[in-house]
Amino acid sequence: MTKPLNEREIVLGILLDVTEHDVYSHIALGNTLSKYQYLDKKERAFITRVTEGTLEHMIEIDYILNQFSKVKVKKMKPAIRNILRSAVYQLKYMDSVPDSAVCNEAVKLAVKKGFGPLKGFVNGVLRSTARGLDTIKYPQDPVDVLSVKYSMPRWILKKWLAEYDMDTVKKILADFQKEKPVMIRCSTSQITPEELVQKLRKEGVTVESHPYLPYAFSIAGYDYLGDLSSFREGLFAVQDISSMLVGEIAFPKDGNHIIDVCAAPGGKSIQLADMLRGTGCVKARDLTEYKVEMIRENMHRMGLINIGAAVQDATILDESSVEKADIVIADLPCSGLGVLGRKTDLKYKITEEKTKELVMLQRDILHVVCRYVKPSGTLIYSTCTINRAENMDNVRWFLETHPDFTLGSIRDKVCSKLQEAVQEEGCIQLLPGIHDSGGFFIARLVKKGAK
Repeated sequence: MTKPLNEREIVLGILLDVTEHDVYSHIALGNTLSKYQYLDKKERAFITRVTEGTLEHMIEIDYILNQFSKVKVKKMKPAIRNILRSAVYQLKYMDSVPDSAVCNEAVKLAVKKGFGPLKGFVNGVLRSTARGLDTIKYPQDPVDVLSVKYSMPRWILKKWLAEYDMDTVKKILADFQKEKPVMIRCSTSQITPEELVQKLRKEGVTVESHPYLPYAFSIAGYDYLGDLSSFREGLFAVQDISSMLVGEIAFPKDGNHIIDVCAAPGGKSIQLADMLRGTGCVKARDLTEYKVEMIRENMHRMGLINIGAAVQDATILDESSVEKADIVIADLPCSGLGVLGRKTDLKYKITEEKTKELVMLQRDILHVVCRYVKPSGTLIYSTCTINRAENMDNVRWFLETHPDFTLGSIRDKVCSKLQEAVQEEGCIQLLPGIHDSGGFFIARLVKKGAK
């Protein structure tokens, strides 16, 4: 296998996939790191940081470049603008890399990619930027200031400022730019949380408990997840704390029949199967064979026997499932604007029109899958966004159009630290920077009992 010139060439390839070919950053980065697993840990860390950092700060970076380049960013050739973007990120946010090295490596990369005639342009723009970073003139309009400082599209900011106060929005934006720990959930059917912590620490992993759940931890200090025997043995799953709360609020009981209608990659389904302690059944479904295969891979690693996965379009009624489920999990496709700290490029891909389309898709799915709930059963609706239209507005619509459902209490199912996040008794809205989690919404909807 031939090693590329350096990590910066790999970064360029990822950035081009994300910005020019509409590949999601976590997929492009994950596939690349897997391909170049033989690289030193330090090199892989550099690739990750520069890729994620460039995407996280891209609006600000483009704003800076437009002040030092006669050719505006949108007019540049794709390879050149992404070489410059990643270089400006290094100049502004990575003190460990000398400015001269950043400039020289960017010029070398431009030449290698066939843009030798533009090496003077690349060199000139970057050296001017390096000299002038402290003299950048930022906008005066409050929304424009936030947009540039936090690299957030204006339409998203305007929507949030209409729903939250300025201080809350600033906390959300600041939290998105903080490094996010890797969260894991202990498989309590196989090992106790205390035993897992001891095992991980013996493997050299740094483990910290999470304040919301006794079986949730953040981990750091390891090289590659697949190298950990505790991971290969299925003793824990990588899962966000907000996702784990879905299982807590669903509150499954031994023997329950559960359907998860949009389950990939399977974290919630597997957690619920674990909580059933080998009893009952979890049916995990998703739209494509590719997504279902992801669920199966995780199922097999965790070694659970009371769960199955199948392809099923959530918008199409499965007659055989009508009133068969004690619990239906509807963690539905959404704008994803609550998890921009982990999926930084979503903010550039989503549009206001797409958000409106997602609201209608969410309603279409809820209208179908609510029929799977038994009398007195539970429907859990959740999203990883903080937009009211996709969250509380959808809940109100659902209750108005499905009078056989009501909101169920959740205060006794979340810890004291989250009581203030509970809305209208049966709903909880988690906000980045306010709660120790990403942005996430969960509603517990209970079907009325048989007459």
